[in-house]
Amino acid sequence: MADPITKLRAACLSRGAHGIMGLGRLFRIIDDDGSKSLNFSEFHKGIDEYGLGFSRNEIQEIFNVFDKDGSGTIGNTEFIRALRPPMSQSRIDVINKAFDKMDKSKDGNINLADMRGVYIATKHPKFLSGEWTEDQVFRHLLDVFDTPGQGDGTITRDEFTNYYAGVSASIDDDVYFDQMMRSAWRLD
Repeated sequence: MADPITKLRAACLSRGAHGIMGLGRLFRIIDDDGSKSLNFSEFHKGIDEYGLGFSRNEIQEIFNVFDKDGSGTIGNTEFIRALRPPMSQSRIDVINKAFDKMDKSKDGNINLADMRGVYIATKHPKFLSGEWTEDQVFRHLLDVFDTPGQGDGTITRDEFTNYYAGVSASIDDDVYFDQMMRSAWRLD
């Protein structure tokens, strides 16, 4: 029998919570008071409503593992990191290489200025059709990677990694994942 966290991760991913964005949506749904953190009561209720059949003890065990800082609440980052599917070191390395390529300013964040240096927005279909401006294309791309519901116009390494952890979960082969990343980001 799988440990409770593996069971919860598998259940979330199998029920349409694809990738980290889906898990972020799940977090917001069970955050009843809108505090951007879950107390045990909210977490317990959310797990029960998800119909996973966990005992109160299993839910408490999962909650304690997720509550890394011991605050009695689970923040969005704690929740997503705990549920993020594990990745091999080779996948993490190629994700970091892609992030480093995008982070032109080397400040640990990707923003519009960084993107302008590596992404050609004028080739985007919605720009070509006249639906979007160049800035709208960049903003859309930033939103794809940004933490759902917490868009701030910058992408942190963690947000970038979270996005690709979701992609990674659907790709079994490390070599294929590496090739996909290298092709998408034109890595050498």
